[in-house]
Amino acid sequence: MPKDFPRSRRIAEQIQRELSDVIRIELKDPRVGMITITDVEVSQDYAHAKVFFTQLGDDAKVGETSGALQHAAGFLRSQLAHRMKLRTVPELHFKYDVSVERGVRLSRLIDAAVATDPDRSADK
Repeated sequence: MPKDFPRSRRIAEQIQRELSDVIRIELKDPRVGMITITDVEVSQDYAHAKVFFTQLGDDAKVGETSGALQHAAGFLRSQLAHRMKLRTVPELHFKYDVSVERGVRLSRLIDAAVATDPDRSADK
């Protein structure tokens, strides 16, 4: 592995892949529907990991899912311990990733602005 790809990044990517599998296959909580793990950030001492996720739904659904994931954090951490060869498996902290939602909102605003621009319609 090249030196410009730090160990913490490799661990974060492996945690992201493994967590996606565990949540999809083994987590049976009905409050956790279709979610996407968008990123994982591991602390320098590998004791904590912020797990960013997205899902479709309103704020109430996001809050419910976030609570369910935090409730299942111990189970998910134990599953990671079985799948990964780490001395210590980080404690998991789930955060809703607003960047995707923000991007969609900005894209809609841009589309609306372009559609109502009088100069733009005159060019056609």
